[in-house]
Amino acid sequence: MVVDITDKTFEDETSKGVTLTDFWATWCPPCKMQGPILDQLDQEIGDKVKFTKMDVDANPATPTSFGIMSIPTLIIKKDGQVVEKLVGLHQKAQLKEVLAKYSD
Repeated sequence: MVVDITDKTFEDETSKGVTLTDFWATWCPPCKMQGPILDQLDQEIGDKVKFTKMDVDANPATPTSFGIMSIPTLIIKKDGQVVEKLVGLHQKAQLKEVLAKYSD
């Protein structure tokens, strides 16, 4: 299950292993399309990658700290370090390919 996180829980939730955080908002149509794709990936590779999501309207501090100007933005971390930042809607195959670099 994709975990909802906040400014307060972001560091703890993304400090170990490979994590993907989806920065999104309720009013963003591409974000609404990205969500189900991440749900599918979580079902398929959730044992290798932890999937999280953060509402940028409710949690402005973390997106600001990463300089996020457009959503959806996906940030991939490995052991707490940012290894990739993807802006815009990404399809499942694209994301699987990117995540395989860090999770295999």
